[in-house]
Amino acid sequence: MVRPTSVTPLDGFRLKLVYTDGVEGMIDLSKNVGRGVFAPLAKPEFFCKVRLGDHGQIAWNDEIELCPDSAYLEITGRMPMAARHA
Repeated sequence: MVRPTSVTPLDGFRLKLVYTDGVEGMIDLSKNVGRGVFAPLAKPEFFCKVRLGDHGQIAWNDEIELCPDSAYLEITGRMPMAARHA
């Protein structure tokens, strides 16, 4: 299963991700920050608390999470190999 091994918050509400298959890339959340469930991310000190959850999800808390497969798709334009064969 392809999952992120690290997540690093960057300026401009972006995240750098590294995956188990060696894929590295950046996703830009600036268009979503401050809206709906992502409202708390508008505070830079909260945005910087991003972490990887127990199941590989990109998370700030139990209520704000991103799907690692969606982030992979955004970075590469394709789904992770394990997801394509599921």
